[in-house]
Amino acid sequence: MHIEPGVVTGAKLVLSYATGIAAGGVALKLAVETVREQGIGSFAARTLATTGLVFTFFEILPHFPVGVSEVHFILGSTLFLLFGAAPAAFGLAFGLLLQGVLFEPADLPQYGMNVTTLLVPLFAIQAIATRIIPRATAYVDLQYRQALALSTTYQAGVIAWVAFWALYGSGFAMSNLANIATFAASYALVIVIEPLADLAVLALAKSLRGVTAPGLVTPRLHNAA
Repeated sequence: MHIEPGVVTGAKLVLSYATGIAAGGVALKLAVETVREQGIGSFAARTLATTGLVFTFFEILPHFPVGVSEVHFILGSTLFLLFGAAPAAFGLAFGLLLQGVLFEPADLPQYGMNVTTLLVPLFAIQAIATRIIPRATAYVDLQYRQALALSTTYQAGVIAWVAFWALYGSGFAMSNLANIATFAASYALVIVIEPLADLAVLALAKSLRGVTAPGLVTPRLHNAA
């Protein structure tokens, strides 16, 4: 998970529950739209895939505590481009919950703020994608600048939410501000790596265009809108 235990405590946790429920509501709305358009089987398969990937990212890929949180390779924009917004949102939420239940039960009180931190930036890149990716462009044909814009949006959103929770929970003491700055500087390095990962995954997906099973990826991956 991301926000360290003890950063937000007591009655202040109520806000995190509210934002988590709101983020979950948006994800549910997207899920209903996805099921209506692409079927429940496709949505379920993609959600299962993203849940497994998110759990793997959190547990296997390098991650280390820095300041008020942890630096992870979340690959949120990659999940969005491969599976779509709704399966990515549910996969992030379920993968995070699975990690907490199985390995980090002490982090579960922070679940609301952590799921907010992961999902709201995902919704932001969905909005950005509709603006910067022409409808005639399949995701496998993205350019580096487009992948960079999506990844930067996602990572900046994560940093902003972590900073918000840290300030909300622990105030503006110099030590807290220093911890936030250290986390932000460390996490910014992820922005350099993830667009390259996006393009590598998209290149692989493009080469597998003819063998990708229908329903296991978002239709937009290989097709124009």
